[in-house]
Amino acid sequence: MIRELKVLSEDGAGLTRALGLPKDVPPGFGLRYDPANSATHVLFDGFGRYHNYLRISLVEHCNLRCRYCMPEEGLDWTPDEDLLTSDEIVRLARLFVHEGVTKIRLTGGEPLLRPGVEAITEAIGKLPGLRTLAMTTNGLLLIKKFDRLQAAGVNLLNISLDTLRADRFESITRRKGLNLVIAAVKEAACRGYDPVKVNCVVMRGQNEDELADFVAWTETMPLEVRFIEFMPFDGNQWDESRLVSFADMLEIIQRRFPLERLSDGPNETSKTFRVPGFRGRVGFITSMTENFCEGCNRLRITADGNLKVCLFGSAEVSLRDTMRQGASDEELLETISAAVGRKRARHAGMHTIAEMENRPMILIGG
Repeated sequence: MIRELKVLSEDGAGLTRALGLPKDVPPGFGLRYDPANSATHVLFDGFGRYHNYLRISLVEHCNLRCRYCMPEEGLDWTPDEDLLTSDEIVRLARLFVHEGVTKIRLTGGEPLLRPGVEAITEAIGKLPGLRTLAMTTNGLLLIKKFDRLQAAGVNLLNISLDTLRADRFESITRRKGLNLVIAAVKEAACRGYDPVKVNCVVMRGQNEDELADFVAWTETMPLEVRFIEFMPFDGNQWDESRLVSFADMLEIIQRRFPLERLSDGPNETSKTFRVPGFRGRVGFITSMTENFCEGCNRLRITADGNLKVCLFGSAEVSLRDTMRQGASDEELLETISAAVGRKRARHAGMHTIAEMENRPMILIGG
């Protein structure tokens, strides 16, 4: 269905546009929420970016303790009663999809630890207009839950895996389980997921010597291995000396394999390549050295119900509290619209965000 978008130009003149691609809305237009005409424009920010991708964290807990994600000293977890209920999660998902979100990703912590995850997934999977229901998981519990998740409509999977060596897996995650994760990747491929996305955080001195081994894994399997620059979050001891840049990763891989660049969409976070003749492909998420903020179309809801409009921003708005105070859908949309409207053009740069207060990654959602 084509909706109309009411925007205000820089001189204040009102314009009405048929909603097409985000590029049809010029940067610099201010967008205004009108409760009497609820439409997709609540998901635009002041720079013309259209946010049709929502990430929802289902739970804070995880069954791994990855060093880049969870502080070594542990965390004070949010009490269960302060986390979003299943009904609240589904209500927010329904509201965002009604307003134009076409892709929802369920994250954690480890989302498969959430009690009732199958029922939540089934309810979200039935929402009219949702095209992609994705999940990011560490894979340890995936095979046990695969049947219901796939039947519920989970049609895109990201499986986190930072090493192919058992000793390193235990060192990075502080737990055992490499064989379970690899089995989950292979099972996903057998079930028709194409590509199966494998998320690999690259850290100097820990796993950069395995980059080419991951690339070799794409020769016959329908994988997209996504190499992620190490990012700073509270408690993960980020240091620039441990960052392996996109340029460095390319150089390491090309010692063994030639890479050809593939085309990427306007909202892609990954710079995608492949080895000629290989079935799968590889991507690079370059948040630190070559940010992609201009094409950002993502919003995040934490497990305790806070809306984050930027992964690296400390500003949050509690949708949980708004709902529990009895807000109507229209009032929730006003809150969402105001938060999205305050989104900045880009993050502050890796040296600045390394000094900024933010949540640990596990409390944001992968």
